[in-house]
Amino acid sequence: METKYSVGLIGLGVMGRSLAQNFARNGYTPIGFDLYPKLPENFNVRVAASVKELTGALSTPRILLMMVPAGDPVDAAISTMKPYLQPGDVIIDGGNSFFLDTERRSRELAKDGLLYIGMGVSGGESGALWGPSLMPGGAMEAWPLVKDMLVAISAKTENGEACVGWMGPGGAGHYVKMVHNGIEYGDMQLIAEIYDLLHRGAGLSNQELSKIFSDWNTRELNSYLIEITAAILSRLDPETGHSLVDLILDEAAQKGTGKWTSQNSYDLGVAIPTINSAVESRILSSLKDERSQAAKVLGGYSRFKGDVEELVSAAEQALYASKITSYAQGMQLLKAASKEYGWDVNLAEIVRVWRAGCIIRASLLSDITEAFRSNPDLPNLLLDETFSSLVLSRQTGWRKVVQTAISLGIPMLANGASLAYFDAYRSAVLPANLTQAQRDYFGAHTYRRIDKEGVFHTQWEK
Repeated sequence: METKYSVGLIGLGVMGRSLAQNFARNGYTPIGFDLYPKLPENFNVRVAASVKELTGALSTPRILLMMVPAGDPVDAAISTMKPYLQPGDVIIDGGNSFFLDTERRSRELAKDGLLYIGMGVSGGESGALWGPSLMPGGAMEAWPLVKDMLVAISAKTENGEACVGWMGPGGAGHYVKMVHNGIEYGDMQLIAEIYDLLHRGAGLSNQELSKIFSDWNTRELNSYLIEITAAILSRLDPETGHSLVDLILDEAAQKGTGKWTSQNSYDLGVAIPTINSAVESRILSSLKDERSQAAKVLGGYSRFKGDVEELVSAAEQALYASKITSYAQGMQLLKAASKEYGWDVNLAEIVRVWRAGCIIRASLLSDITEAFRSNPDLPNLLLDETFSSLVLSRQTGWRKVVQTAISLGIPMLANGASLAYFDAYRSAVLPANLTQAQRDYFGAHTYRRIDKEGVFHTQWEK
């Protein structure tokens, strides 16, 4: 009797291959298919010659995991599979699909009785192989069918908790992954700006900075991104003997999830300036030739002449405060999206899933999880007693870092935006009264008053 396989993988690129091996290691026999397979010699997972062969080899209800590029390739893969599927079969999209595309596909496939899951997968190649953070959402009936196998392959926290959980209906899973990536953009930019201030501004070598980041990683800033930053800064280029990071072109690419996060924040009316600044910083980085010309015309930065050790200490405080502020923005966006799209997501559960395996894993996620477990209706992370205290106690260092960067001409879009968000959010009075008066002046948009009810308009020109 022919072996029936537990899960079929469509797309055997780096992520697909790694997940296939992860399934096999954890007792779920996979079978794969790829239109143009380029497989390493040691890849020991069976590869089908066609989608028909793949689907025919699966036990029922069939579970198929697509690891193909977002957009048209996902629709093409679904169309290829559909003729060989039956009601009750499960299709999982593990790529970075736009959440509204996932909502559409879920509705369309439900008409044929097919169960669709949009699943965020974070952790890169290593995570996919040894344990990623998984964020599935979609057809709730599919969750019991895939839960055990996803728990088996997922990352585990130090206390053994599996970093996978049901995010909600429709496109909730892909939305959560999108915001995860937005926070990731913000986190990376915050770190890059602190590196820039201490490297170009204060003149610290990459080897010195590697030790500083390694030290930071033993305390409250402990996280995957701080850890790899320390490793990157210590690496020398074998050909030249120079610091490798100094030889890398300063143009940062992006695949779209950060941009989607920013765009959706405007749709929902949620302020996420740290994440937006990170996206804008990548756009600015792409203007390499223009920036080089502008440096000749407009001048460059100046060198810091103060106490470097004091600046390093302030930088640690600033980075932590900015990081908290960035997470606060991301959680507000998730909260607003849950309400807008009717997902009823559990913020504590989302953060719990991010505690291991994913790119933004960090020690402070445990405290964020507890904050939302203690108060699921918490309006903003900055209002939690623990986090308000953490940020307020680091205010002096935070302001010193931003002020120093401004005085030196070192760009600090994300850290500056984080501090400005903090100041705006805690301000009982903002200058929007003047903005509204201007709107009424040129467009008769009306305004409300603080001393009486109603809507008013003034004839400003006499």
